[in-house]
Amino acid sequence: MKKENSENKGFNRRKFLAATALSGAGTLMGLNVVFANKLPKGTEPLALGNFAGKVPEGKHPELVILNDRPWNMETPPHLLDDKVTPADLLFVRNNGHPPSKIDEENWTLTIAGESVEKEVTLSLKDLKTKFKHYTYQLTIECGGNGRSEMNPPAKGNQWSTGAVGSPEWTGVRLKDVLEYVGIKSNAVYIGYYGKDVHLSGDSKKTVISRGVPIQKALEEESLIAWAINGQDLPVLHGYPLRLVFGGWPASTSGKWLDKIVVRDKVHDGPKMGGDSYRVPRIPVEPGTVVKEEDMKIIESMPVKSLITYPKSGAVLKQKRTMEVRGHAWAGDLNVNKMEVSIDFGATWQVCELAQPKNRLAWQHWKAEVEFPEEGYYEVWAKATDSEGKAQPMVVPGWNPKGYLNNACHRIAVKVLA
Repeated sequence: MKKENSENKGFNRRKFLAATALSGAGTLMGLNVVFANKLPKGTEPLALGNFAGKVPEGKHPELVILNDRPWNMETPPHLLDDKVTPADLLFVRNNGHPPSKIDEENWTLTIAGESVEKEVTLSLKDLKTKFKHYTYQLTIECGGNGRSEMNPPAKGNQWSTGAVGSPEWTGVRLKDVLEYVGIKSNAVYIGYYGKDVHLSGDSKKTVISRGVPIQKALEEESLIAWAINGQDLPVLHGYPLRLVFGGWPASTSGKWLDKIVVRDKVHDGPKMGGDSYRVPRIPVEPGTVVKEEDMKIIESMPVKSLITYPKSGAVLKQKRTMEVRGHAWAGDLNVNKMEVSIDFGATWQVCELAQPKNRLAWQHWKAEVEFPEEGYYEVWAKATDSEGKAQPMVVPGWNPKGYLNNACHRIAVKVLA
């Protein structure tokens, strides 16, 4: 099979739309575009396309492959309709290859660093027997989710909207392990190291080593996990051990976990510097080269939502109402309001919004939408977080690596007589 995408190639909705340009300002696919006069300037009616290739064993066959060296796959939005994301539908974002040999019986985790009282090594059995187990539903999202909509294009896997999921994770709290080991008062950050293999095959090269401030590490929901939805972690998701930090870029949730270091400074492992998982401190003009000292580390992810039903391209025949539903999340915060629009954001309808199962889980929403006449529509979704920040209708501030695009998700709907 020909590889469809690489780090810098992928489905580009802008180019797709240009290639399938409207034959007229108010028509699409032979249909009248209802509310066409309200479409924001510079925004095209939606057209979606997915490339589905041969995915690894254990993953849903409809996942979209963005890269196969290493594996990077996203989930089409309509497949994320479950309230708890199944393991086979969770997106994959790897920086290297999984370890070729995994010996669960002899797997260990070392806690070290300048700010621990003593270096301690624990076996997987130690973790499972010495500490209380916890299960939380935690939302993780790739920092580059939505990158494909950035203009000018940003380097990296061209994620659309499906690099997010909210499974249930089981393990021990990181805080309990750190307290067991003993951390000094000067602790500032934790960093992780995994056993993933560098693409070059060089065993001496670390693939990725990121982390979080000590305050995030000590939260109740920060886990060292060995299970997803009650089952052992799949290999592609870090078996037998990984970190899970809900609400922050998924790159902080290290896989194939081998070592945690407690630092007296901001962790400085691979992909902690430069423009990796960093955005400009102040807004910049698209295409700007930003100095490293003018970048800041991404922490809590922005408010966002996803329409999971119906699938984009839905057709209504001889009826004008339809249920629309999905999920919303807001990093460390809650979502306080969810709205949908069928007139390109000119007016908004408030949705029914559920509370999260626990802190850092996504929230489910639904609405009954009525279409006034036949024609082409788009349903746009907008979430507002507990601090009053709402999703923008267009792609937010450009940044060199295309992070944090939380523009409204939208789907196409045709209403026929």
